[in-house]
Parts: sequence; structure tokens; C-alpha cells
Amino acid sequence: MAGGGLREIKSRIKSVQNTRQITKAMKMVAAAKLRRAQERAEAARPYAEKMREVVMSIAAGTSGAKHPMLESRPVKKTGYVVITSDRGLAGGYNANVLRLVARTIAERHNSKDEYTIIALGRKGRDFFKKRGYPLADEFVNLSDSPTFADIKSIARNAVQLFADGKIDELYLVYNKFVSAIQQVPTELRLLPLAEIEKVEGTPTYDFEPSADEVLADLLPKYAETLIFSALLDAKASEQGARMTAMGNATDNATDMIERLTLFYNRARQAAITQEIAEIVGGASALE
Repeated sequence: MAGGGLREIKSRIKSVQNTRQITKAMKMVAAAKLRRAQERAEAARPYAEKMREVVMSIAAGTSGAKHPMLESRPVKKTGYVVITSDRGLAGGYNANVLRLVARTIAERHNSKDEYTIIALGRKGRDFFKKRGYPLADEFVNLSDSPTFADIKSIARNAVQLFADGKIDELYLVYNKFVSAIQQVPTELRLLPLAEIEKVEGTPTYDFEPSADEVLADLLPKYAETLIFSALLDAKASEQGARMTAMGNATDNATDMIERLTLFYNRARQAAITQEIAEIVGGASALE
């Protein structure tokens, strides 16, 4: 192989080594963020479960409770809150959720008038806009460590769409965190809450001034809690998916470097052998 070919291989090895340094650094950053995100997601779940328990107890035990969020009506239009990431390089994290949404919409709806989407995350927003899905609202550039205040406007807008009759049911679609290597695309019904039933063993509570007034105050907070818990799960899933993807990329880069180095050494050895043969051949011709 000519010297130019060897230089090209050596340059490619250097390029892959630089890429490996980047993917390795990204894996370490994602691992650090994952620990914090996982702790927050796990800490939020007991609060969300207790909130659900209390709401179920009141809704099931209060006869004739009136609240827009409890109102069940014929479904003419459905809303979907879809949580994706703002950045890529996270393996199938975004694709899995978007595939679930696209499949669900294709199965349930016959026209764009029957649904609308609230997109959380740039990847989802861009996906829906590019394909002409109707968007009711969009939120991008959310922090990797979101606070409860970050989702209040999201929850308020979603609940208001339902209360105003612009949608008749609302679903959350996100990646539920299981482990660093497993994230499950999940659909969760958020509104209405008319089908809530009291689970056996749920405690009975006494409320002042009245159960209806407490329920009116709790239901919006319940929606906020579900969205916040789902967002924390999604952020933990994103970091887990990114850590796994960058780990795989680093391993692939290492394998590629080994193959290119072996090829380079063989090509270099062949070039040296050829040069020696030419020298020997030239010396023999002079005798």
C-alpha cells in the first residue's frame, strides 16, 4: 500500500480516537446526571401514590361530587401530553415514545380533528410539526433537573383545555424508568377522573371545611403531581438511555480502532516487505 494510504488509515484512527474520547465523556456525564435523576424520580413516586390514594378516597366517598376534572362526557377530541428530550444521542429513547404515539393515534383516530398534542421536548415538537400533527402547545428547553414550578403552567394549560371542553380526555405518554438499560414507553390516562374507584384498604379521611372543597383544591394539584412525576421518570430514562448509547458507541469505537490498527500494521509490514524486495532486486541487477 502506498504511503498516502497509510497516512489515511492513521488519520482515521486518530479521528475515531477523538470520537471515543467524546462518547466516553458523554457517558460519564450521563451517568452522573442519571444518579440524581433516578433519586428524584424514586422520591416523587410515594408522594404521587399518596396523592392518588387521597383523591380516590374523596372521589369515591363523596356522592355527587362536582368538578370539571371529574366530568365524563362523550369523547369527540383527545389530548396527548408527550414527553421527549431536547437533545438526541440517546439511542431509541425518543423514537420509542414517538412510535407509540403515532401507532396509538393511527388506531384511535380517523382525522386530525379528533386529537391534539402538547409536546414537551424539542425532539417531539419537531417530529410532530414535520409530519403535520396538530399541536395545542409546546414546551422546550426544560431543565435536566426540573422543579415543580416548571410544570405548573404545563398542567394548567392541559387542564384548562379539558375544562373548556376543547378536549374530552387527556393522556400522558412518556418513558417510564425501570433501570439504566430499560425504559418502558407508557401511556397514562390523566383526565377525566370519573372512573376512579376506591381501592379496598384505602383509609377513610375526614375533611374540613368539606370534602367537595378539598377535592376542588386537590384535583389540579393531582394533575400537576402526575405530570411532574412522569417528567422526572422521563428525565431519568433519558439519562439512562444516553449513558447506554454512549457506552455502546465507546465500545464500538474501541473495536474500530483495534481493527484499523491491525489493518494499518499489516499494510505497513507489507509496504516494508515490498521496499526490501525492491532493494534486494535492485542490488541483484547491479551484480
